[in-house]
Amino acid sequence: YIVALGMEGSANKLAIGVVTSDGTILSNLRHTYITPPGTGFLPRETAIHHQEHVHEMTKNALLEAGITDPAKQLDVICYTKGPGMGAPLNSVAVVARVISQLWNVPLIGVNHCIGHIEMGRVVCKADDPIVLYVSGGNTQVIAYSMNRYRIFGETIDIAIGNCLDRFAR
Repeated sequence: YIVALGMEGSANKLAIGVVTSDGTILSNLRHTYITPPGTGFLPRETAIHHQEHVHEMTKNALLEAGITDPAKQLDVICYTKGPGMGAPLNSVAVVARVISQLWNVPLIGVNHCIGHIEMGRVVCKADDPIVLYVSGGNTQVIAYSMNRYRIFGETIDIAIGNCLDRFAR
């Protein structure tokens, strides 16, 4: 089976995890950049947060997963390529590229939306989901058809995720 290190930093949450191709989650660490109430997170400050935490989190995710020699035990390093906030995405992508080169492990950029759907599919053991994808400013109806994910409907001006988030507050 394949062992992958995943790195996600598209917005205010930084996540580092190790998973296997059979769906076993060996580690799944997260750290959220939290701003004072009533303020939002800005790309620069969010990127600095990720830069401050990515090294320790990567080390701890590998340790929790029992990875002692990443160059030999990892088959691939995956990182969120987009969509998301440019500065935080770039901060994590740079780290992923550096460790990929240091350990001589292949690097794969992952679409943020597909990453969410695939993790949900693995965790829920869903073979052919139809998904209401709600993330930040994105709201989409997505399904798998003809060997690829297809967007059957979307809106950019009404973000259900942001609406639910504000309502909850």
